[in-house]
Amino acid sequence: MRPTDISPISQVMRRIDLAAEETVPQAGPRDAFATGFPSLDRWVGGGVRAGDLVVLAGAIGSGKSALTLAMALRMAEVGTKVAVVSGEMTVERQMERALAIEGRVRVDDLRQGRLDDASRAAVGAVAVRLRDQGPRFDVMPPEGFEGLTALLRAHPIDVLIVDPIQALLAGRPDPDAALASMIRQLKALALAHHLCIMAVSHLPHWTPRPDPRPVLEDLGAMGAIQESADVVLALFREEMYTPDHGVEGATELLVRKHRNGSLGYLDLYFYKQWLRFEDMLDPDR
Repeated sequence: MRPTDISPISQVMRRIDLAAEETVPQAGPRDAFATGFPSLDRWVGGGVRAGDLVVLAGAIGSGKSALTLAMALRMAEVGTKVAVVSGEMTVERQMERALAIEGRVRVDDLRQGRLDDASRAAVGAVAVRLRDQGPRFDVMPPEGFEGLTALLRAHPIDVLIVDPIQALLAGRPDPDAALASMIRQLKALALAHHLCIMAVSHLPHWTPRPDPRPVLEDLGAMGAIQESADVVLALFREEMYTPDHGVEGATELLVRKHRNGSLGYLDLYFYKQWLRFEDMLDPDR
């Protein structure tokens, strides 16, 4: 029997059987891509899934780009084909951040050549690894969404990170309606190309309140994110709101929507000087 003769339900059952035969108990489904943050991977069933749209939201300066870049680096390290498309940084700036995160050095020290011998050696080792097994870095194509589809046609990609999604909406007169349309297009693109799309989003509708943690309504998009996204994550760093309370680095990654699972939060720690996030339950990988 040819693979195309197998019914969809049979394909799903065969994948479940194969996953059950895996010798590593924590291994995720074969169409799941581990983010490298074990607490998150456990929460979403082994990793982000092909065909899914994952939205990561947060306030300006909360570390959204740093977190998705860290995920891209960790995914690429285990062989996942990842592309990071940025509307805010050049490829060179993305590479500088990657070297800082993985080499545990300050970006400013890296740019100005203020590294000691140990740091220089660490950054050199990271550079070699990224050259051989790193993510693909791109700037947001001027064609917008059509440019993303061209990228996917030209390169085999498992996970596409779009940072931020608002960069695809430049010049559109109704940002909320445009964002709603773009969310639906990205979800359709993920399904059509059988890959995961991770879209970084600002919080256009956030307003000051006693509990500043982001909620779904802060994302706007006329409800399209609640409707179309499979997973919505929100980044919250308490020190941004209560800087004198001794909570530097403490970060919550809130699971605000999970189509196939539960809601809640997991704890991360942010080393601001290195732009580096660590999983509090499984740090220093």
